[in-house]
Amino acid sequence: MKSVLIIGMGRFGRHCAMKLNELGHEVMTVDRNEERVNDSLSFSTNALIGDSTNYAFMESLGVSDFDLCIVAIGDDFQSSLETTALLQELGAKYVVARACRDVQAKFLLRNGANEVVYPERELAEWCAIRYSSDYILDYIAIDKKHAIFEIAVPKKWIGKTLSQLDARRKYQINVVAIKEGDELITNVDPDLPLTEEHTLMVIGENGAVDRIR
Repeated sequence: MKSVLIIGMGRFGRHCAMKLNELGHEVMTVDRNEERVNDSLSFSTNALIGDSTNYAFMESLGVSDFDLCIVAIGDDFQSSLETTALLQELGAKYVVARACRDVQAKFLLRNGANEVVYPERELAEWCAIRYSSDYILDYIAIDKKHAIFEIAVPKKWIGKTLSQLDARRKYQINVVAIKEGDELITNVDPDLPLTEEHTLMVIGENGAVDRIR
């Protein structure tokens, strides 16, 4: 379990806090807006109204005690930058900051952020890949060229086994797991006939699924 400080309760910050709470982590939420803070009470360990660009207020939070600090401010880059710099100055262990553009990321990294995320860009990339194929159900990027894909079993594969398909040689993918309903089978039997109910977890280059199609 980690202790996490999230500053900014817009859509991104709110969803981060909800998921972290669901995963069993301790979450403190902070925002200038009283209504947003009150809305976060149900999924946070503690919630405070305050100005994250104010040194005295930030010092009172004890930011060095948190395992992770997330700057989720999306509509005021100056505040995001000042908040990130204050977190570093006050001894934050690890700071993740939200950015909309590359130029913002450069300033954030120079002023205390350990890592920068692009929620809108990452969601757009996910949507583009997810809906560009009839087979892709989900994917996780590993690097710029490779990803883990969850794909539906192509119709031409139904009834065949992985041994028969020889997917590694023909399509340059590795099947690392098979899902059947809610069950994830990681010890894959190469002689198991594939069915419509199966989905496959495969690892390969980003264009690998297109080769299957």
